[in-house]
Amino acid sequence: MAVIQFVRNYDDLSTDRGYQFKFHCDKCGNGHLSSFQNSMLGTAGSLLRAASDIFGGWAGGAANSTYEIQRAVGGKAHDSALSEAVQEGKQFFKQCARCGHWVCPEICWNPEASMCEDCAPRLQEEMASAQAHAKADIARAQLYEKAQKVDYAGGVDMSADSVLRAPEVPQETAPGKLCQNCGVNIGHARFCPECGTAAKPEKVKCGKCGFEPEKVVKFCPECGNKL
Repeated sequence: MAVIQFVRNYDDLSTDRGYQFKFHCDKCGNGHLSSFQNSMLGTAGSLLRAASDIFGGWAGGAANSTYEIQRAVGGKAHDSALSEAVQEGKQFFKQCARCGHWVCPEICWNPEASMCEDCAPRLQEEMASAQAHAKADIARAQLYEKAQKVDYAGGVDMSADSVLRAPEVPQETAPGKLCQNCGVNIGHARFCPECGTAAKPEKVKCGKCGFEPEKVVKFCPECGNKL
């Protein structure tokens, strides 16, 4: 088969029914689908399948073998269809005279230079891109400069002793009363865990008259209010 001077990337979508190809732009990958070309063997296979539906299964076996026949003897027909599709596709793509690539005219072709955008970038697009990158770079540099003027570590002690000395974790004490003998916080225990002294009952103050009885009682001795 002769060398096909066209895009490097294409998909062969041919079946036993006919031939069709999808060509891709060498730069961005945009595709162009060629016109479908009927296959003579595919047409014959369709007739055999139709006959199979009418007369039975003897024609069905022949219809199913048409693709295998095409694979064996249909090479020239396939190549001819591909060459015709190439000629059709050349009407859509543009070939760069500098690098030889075939590119799509909408995105990757520079009509002013008659070359692809890889070889002849569009000036306005390049300037817009460079301007955006320059603004981003300058903004990034200004942020770094501004950040350097802020003291983020002024209160940090970087001496050797501060690195070796671990911070002390404050010990939380459980709420409760203190031992009358040694002063240890015994919480709500009945005896001190340090000296064994019995905890004295807390005095209860009457919420009605304010009297504080010496012993734990259920009712206030002065006004009879329930404690």
